[in-house]
Amino acid sequence: MKGGAAGGGYAQVLPMDKINLHFTGDFHAITEANNMISALLDNYRFQHEAEGFKLKKILWRRVMDVNDRGLRRIITGIGDKNGIETESGFDITPASEIMAIMCFATSIDDLRRRIDNILLGITEDDKPFTVKDMGVGGSIVALLLDALKPNLVQTTEGTPAFVHCGPFANIA
Repeated sequence: MKGGAAGGGYAQVLPMDKINLHFTGDFHAITEANNMISALLDNYRFQHEAEGFKLKKILWRRVMDVNDRGLRRIITGIGDKNGIETESGFDITPASEIMAIMCFATSIDDLRRRIDNILLGITEDDKPFTVKDMGVGGSIVALLLDALKPNLVQTTEGTPAFVHCGPFANIA
């Protein structure tokens, strides 16, 4: 796993500029998967509201790989056909549940199981509402397939090293 640095001395991993700036797109894939869940949750709520579906507590937040203080707490949707007004916010991608799941997943099947079990909210009748309840786990896993694979880099001495994901250890 890669943290916020890329080593020091002879233990640096290379190419450091690419590793610290976008690298293979793994963070982008994790961000997209997370925000796809957010969009699908918003749509699910909107489409099923007439049937009486309502979440009394939404636990899922959006993410981005920029620490933007102004987006930590936001209101989404403005009612009518534009969605249900909801208080939400953005976290930083390394602090996301998807990032933590990616670090722990041991296979595609394990990734699917973990994605399906993400708790998105609590219904009005106090039942958990998960990704599996929306039936979109396979689509989310499809976005993450390449990011599940570790990346091979090297140290300054030419020693091979694997880099996989980049969670904030104290948060994710």
